[in-house]
Amino acid sequence: MRSPNRLADETSLYLRQHANNPVDWYPWGPEALARAKQLDRPIFLSVGYSACHWCHVMEHESFEDEATAAVMNEHFVCVKVDREERPDLDSIYMTALQAMTREGGGWPLSVFLTPDMTPFFAGTYYPPDDRYGRPSFRKLLLAMHDAWVTRRGQVFEVGRNVAAYLAGTGQLAASDTPLSPDLLSNALAVLRRVFDPTHGGFGSAPKFPHALELRLLLRLHRRFGDAAALHMVRYTLTQMARGGMYDQVGGGFARYSVDAKWLVPHFEKMLYDNALLATAYTEAWQVTRDPFYRQVTTETLEYVMEEMTALGGAVFSTQDADSEGEEGKFYVWGEAEVREVLGPELGEFACRVWGVTAGGNFEGHNILFRARSDEDDAKLLGLSVAAFREKLDEAKGKLYAVRAKRVWPGRDEKILTAWNGLMIAALAKAGAAFGDDRYVDAAVNAADWCLAHLRGPDGRLFRSGAADGTAKLNGYLEDYAFLADALVTLYEATFDVKYLRAAADLADVILTHFADPAGPGFFFVADDHEELIARTKDSHDGSTPSGNAVAVTVLLRLAKLLDRPAYAAKAEETLRGYRETMAEHPAAAGQMLVALDFHLGPTTEAAVVGPAGDPETDRALAAVRAAFRPNQVIAFHDPATGPAPDLVPLLKDKPAAGGRVTVYVCENFACREPLVGADAVERAFAAT
Repeated sequence: MRSPNRLADETSLYLRQHANNPVDWYPWGPEALARAKQLDRPIFLSVGYSACHWCHVMEHESFEDEATAAVMNEHFVCVKVDREERPDLDSIYMTALQAMTREGGGWPLSVFLTPDMTPFFAGTYYPPDDRYGRPSFRKLLLAMHDAWVTRRGQVFEVGRNVAAYLAGTGQLAASDTPLSPDLLSNALAVLRRVFDPTHGGFGSAPKFPHALELRLLLRLHRRFGDAAALHMVRYTLTQMARGGMYDQVGGGFARYSVDAKWLVPHFEKMLYDNALLATAYTEAWQVTRDPFYRQVTTETLEYVMEEMTALGGAVFSTQDADSEGEEGKFYVWGEAEVREVLGPELGEFACRVWGVTAGGNFEGHNILFRARSDEDDAKLLGLSVAAFREKLDEAKGKLYAVRAKRVWPGRDEKILTAWNGLMIAALAKAGAAFGDDRYVDAAVNAADWCLAHLRGPDGRLFRSGAADGTAKLNGYLEDYAFLADALVTLYEATFDVKYLRAAADLADVILTHFADPAGPGFFFVADDHEELIARTKDSHDGSTPSGNAVAVTVLLRLAKLLDRPAYAAKAEETLRGYRETMAEHPAAAGQMLVALDFHLGPTTEAAVVGPAGDPETDRALAAVRAAFRPNQVIAFHDPATGPAPDLVPLLKDKPAAGGRVTVYVCENFACREPLVGADAVERAFAAT
């Protein structure tokens, strides 16, 4: 029996999945780089993640094949990287692929490097034989070896050009053109052009959820009063949640839909998608008060709390698409099985509601989906809406119980700081908006775990941790920015000043170690990070918002809450640095445009002062939090606890009038007449 390779001792599930390959894999690090120089061999760099279906396919076809592995081991130093642990490497080499091929890229990412880490060829998946218009992987390996041996000068020339391009991605200049609402109206026009009026969403298959663009559209609707902006959001959110991309039984969203109508998902579930979508549905509920959006939010958060949360409160990363070697097997149903589980009456009900047929809609099986709303289905079935929902919940519960006995998809249990930040923000926002302490408590537990285990004694963050509290790898810009922004949201849900103080501390690290001292923006890695071939800045949103955009967002929020002009100045400089990106590629700059909308204002500063726990105070806070006021910061103080915290100047010298809850609302350096009592607050915030 073959001994495991070097990946057997790694903490990454993705790396350990390759521990028994015949490939002589190295993890990224000094040993692999030194070995390449010693042997004068190029590096084959393979980047992926544990829930990546095509990563598994390439492993089974090529990395488990003895003959292919022999070619790899003879001619290359082979390095495996988990993109979720090392987004710095993934970002650099994905950018290199895009520069060399002018294609979008994806995973598995397959890159050939010189021993000094410079890329000279890049691609994604390669089959075991010539197909799909691609050469076989073994043929590619031999071609790369031949180029290294016989055309090394050409290899180095390509590498120098790519390295120069990568170095240029870190250089930005602040635009002299003013930041104006025209950038936002242009984004609205672009999103209207790419909107799919038939099925919702943007573009064609495969179709991704684009949560950031949906949140942007809610802000554009508020700013411009544009009905089309709200329609695009409502139609997309409704169609997604009725489709197979949404888990109709267990809640939560799959990564994307392989078709244009949201029916057939790529079944993997990513923490970041569910966090971003839960936030989008919460905000849509704030705008519309549509109970369906609240239902989808709560089902998604319940899924995360039930299936993805560690005992300490932090949240795991992904659930795989595959179980028992088949993609989606865990989630699909046969008609006979549904009827057997639910019985004749409830089974007939479920088959009609979820479109279950004998022939199925996916490889002979059924992906559950909704063609109609609860109201329409109830009318069709001759039921009241309440009775319909009761039956639907009964069917979900019984199917979930049976599904839970199947072989579960794999779960990647690494705990990533940035992704936990996104989920903490989603939980805190939903809990505050809905007045549900369960979600706020879950956000508190996750935040406290992250601050205890993913932050070192020096205040610096780690990228990745395990449920036992061990942590590794230096934090990246997105780790600091996402967590800091989440802590501000958590402060506004709890008013525990420790979260605001921690957010400010992380913002200071961003300014000290990530900010470009010579121009706009923030680097992906800190100034004391390990040496890489380039120190880049992320310019676009990807699966998650760009670190630069979230850094701008949190600096603007903290500047308002803490009265720190230096935060606002760096944020504005960065917005001006990304002005061209926002103008020319608005569909890829959703979060930066959200930040711009906040910057342009008007921004509301709401200081709530009153007795904590008093029913009137609770009503006033509920009114402030439930309203969709995206360009608002909130602070709270109970005078009975003593003076307001010095950290929050917004609360200084603001009494509770007559001992009753009082809300001070300020905009553009001017404060309105204080709102005294819950009735006055509810009237004022219901009208905006």
